[in-house]
Amino acid sequence: MNSSDGKTGLNILLISVHGLIRGHDIELGCDADTGGQITYVLDLARALGRDPRVERVELLTRLIEDSNLSPDYAQAEEPVDEKVAILRLPCGPTRYLRKEQLWPHLDQMVDRCLHLLRRRGRLPDLIHSHYADAGYVGRQLSLLLGIPQFHTGHSLGRPKRARLLASGRRAEAIDRSFNFIQRIDAEEDVLAHATCIVTSTRQEIDEQYGLYRNCELQRFVVIPPGTNTERFSAPGRRRLSKRLLENIDRFLSEPGKPIILTIARPDLRKNLSGLIAAYGSDVALRAKANLVIVAGSRTDVRQMEDSQRKVLQDILLDIDLHDLWGRVALPKEVTQDDVPDLYRLATRRRGVFVNSALTEPFGLTLIEAAASGLPVIAPDDGGPRDILTNCRNGLIVDTLSPPAMAAAMHEALDDRQRWSKWSSNGITGVQRHYSWPAHVDRYLREVRNALHRNRKDNRRQQLVFGTVAGGGALPLARNLLITDIDNTLLGDPQGLRELVAWLRSNRQRVGFGVATGRTLESTLAILRKWHVPVPDVMITAVGSEIYYGHSCVPDTRWSAHIRHRWRREELRLALTGVPGLKLQAEENQREFKLSYNVDPVRLGNIDEIRRMLTRQGLQAQFIYSHGEFLDILPTRASKGHAVRHLAYRWGLPLDRFLVAGDSGNDREMLTGDTLGVVVGNHSAELAPLRGREQVFFASQRCARGILEGIAFYGFGEANSPTNASSLITP
Repeated sequence: MNSSDGKTGLNILLISVHGLIRGHDIELGCDADTGGQITYVLDLARALGRDPRVERVELLTRLIEDSNLSPDYAQAEEPVDEKVAILRLPCGPTRYLRKEQLWPHLDQMVDRCLHLLRRRGRLPDLIHSHYADAGYVGRQLSLLLGIPQFHTGHSLGRPKRARLLASGRRAEAIDRSFNFIQRIDAEEDVLAHATCIVTSTRQEIDEQYGLYRNCELQRFVVIPPGTNTERFSAPGRRRLSKRLLENIDRFLSEPGKPIILTIARPDLRKNLSGLIAAYGSDVALRAKANLVIVAGSRTDVRQMEDSQRKVLQDILLDIDLHDLWGRVALPKEVTQDDVPDLYRLATRRRGVFVNSALTEPFGLTLIEAAASGLPVIAPDDGGPRDILTNCRNGLIVDTLSPPAMAAAMHEALDDRQRWSKWSSNGITGVQRHYSWPAHVDRYLREVRNALHRNRKDNRRQQLVFGTVAGGGALPLARNLLITDIDNTLLGDPQGLRELVAWLRSNRQRVGFGVATGRTLESTLAILRKWHVPVPDVMITAVGSEIYYGHSCVPDTRWSAHIRHRWRREELRLALTGVPGLKLQAEENQREFKLSYNVDPVRLGNIDEIRRMLTRQGLQAQFIYSHGEFLDILPTRASKGHAVRHLAYRWGLPLDRFLVAGDSGNDREMLTGDTLGVVVGNHSAELAPLRGREQVFFASQRCARGILEGIAFYGFGEANSPTNASSLITP
């Protein structure tokens, strides 16, 4: 780990995929995806960056090139603070996409992040993902890199789906609109994998995560977010923004009255119509105070996305219904720099902040208001309950009841002495319970514990599996040795010991992999029997499956890639009764592989069998080896294709791969830009490769032949050339 030697601090990678994220002038409320989560993640990044135990914090998000948006979102790297930066990677179309449309493109972000980390030559100590889409990306990276994952859900699919169903929406329609099936599956996978799930309240765990089958309480930790008390503070004697005052007061006939303030995205769940009904239906409340609604920024309501346009139109219609002109301010634009002064303005006029949402997992605006000395009214939900218990600065109310909200607003505004007490309580409560330094201190304790457990697990794996040198070499390896197992890697015990010793001594530069016709289970068993370290990568079942490391993490990208036009059962039926073919035992059959024993005398012409399948509209790849085995694979699957997939996925040039084999099913990976080694005990099927560029025929057998090839190419040496295309076999 980067910090294990005590000489450097933690390197943390935060992931937040959707929305519009930049380090300045955050466009909160411009759409349903650009809300409090973005503020939270940026504030967390800055707070971590200020801690001396942290060396570097990077926030990974999506790069967006869209003529309707600021070019800031197309900047590949944006410095935020001295130790904090935003990294942006392309993911899917270049234009802006709402979060529900991103799911088909998230694997691309995984691969591009792998390439980025390889180029940098350093891995983060921790991955912390935010929301389900980033959880998916973070889980893949965590599995592939062996790095612990923290996760914060922010909002969850199961509770949201349940609320929409309860409102009368059809299951098929909401699943299609919100990709709930894929989202919930991803959330379940993250819950099963993540080292730690960070929540803001206990209620999130009990009432929201409790709906998931993979909810394990020992994985959860409650760490309430902080707020920037330098930014959000009581007004004191400071001068407020003249531009902001004009922007608010131009709507109001009597601007000096107390302000009932709300700040929320134009979203049905924020229940802004309920707040307007509570205010507009109470004549005394209308006479007592003005209502200020900040619902994102807009230039033309007609050009907003459908859901936001509907909310804004309803707000305008409700204002007209209750004839609130001159009593309600609905500014078109309030910048993020204006928001602190907005709270201070409401405080100076002895107003109240109202969060009228139907449900509220936490409520960052409640903390911001409290830090500004502004009393609050909030929904009777988990986050507000915790905040009001800690800060004692307002009232909990049933936000489904406009009369109840109106009564609470009267109560907050009528007693000046209690108002002052609530104001000072809020300021004190935030400093005590919701400061970013306190959050970061608790957070880093959890990170330290997670890294300690991860190191212990790695040491345990070294003892159990006999690893080469602790931790996978693949993510940062500059070279990769891939070898067949039977009659190539295995067969010469002394040569094998020498090869394993070479791997140990070159661990920092060379990753180790096998490519075999064996199943995963058989591969692990035979390697253990011969005391071979568990490889960094295993290409099994003749190239139809790829797994990584001790945990045998499957490469799902490879499975999705080779599934194209694969019709396994139809192929099996078509080959039934073909002379000379007999299905092997069931344990040798896989999802993407049909394996046969061959009687070469009876088999006849393999090309004729291929033509027979083509006439039936079936496509497959035939791998014939040792004159007695035939494997039927998807057209995209083979050892050679799998090696090239690894080259792409891990950003490693093919001439950095040394591949070794002895039979026909190794042929494809031995040719091309890879550095091929044919061991001395090879079968006749490989004889035609003699004289091929970059195919070296060793004189020695099995592992000694591999070592002979390593020496021939100078493979793995610090000064070895990156392009060995001039090398020709003797």
